[in-house]
Amino acid sequence: MTLSRRTSWFLAAFGVWSVIIWSTFVKNLWQDSAHQAFTDGDHAHPTAFFWIHLALAVTSFGLGVLVGLVGVRGLRGKREGNALTQS
Repeated sequence: MTLSRRTSWFLAAFGVWSVIIWSTFVKNLWQDSAHQAFTDGDHAHPTAFFWIHLALAVTSFGLGVLVGLVGVRGLRGKREGNALTQS
């Protein structure tokens, strides 16, 4: 399967965006200003809210990385294809 340059750039950008957004989300979850993620603000006692949102973030982060890698591979394939046709 061949990806267009536009699609490859979109997937790579989505991967970068996903890494930034979900890293920020986990940082904010850990800081927990609303006191929902930890019992009495004690980081030794995480709540179900914390575990569910951490699982969501880790899954989304991983999928974002995979999508980004597909985009990067598409861009590299286009570049290598152009180098082969110019020879």
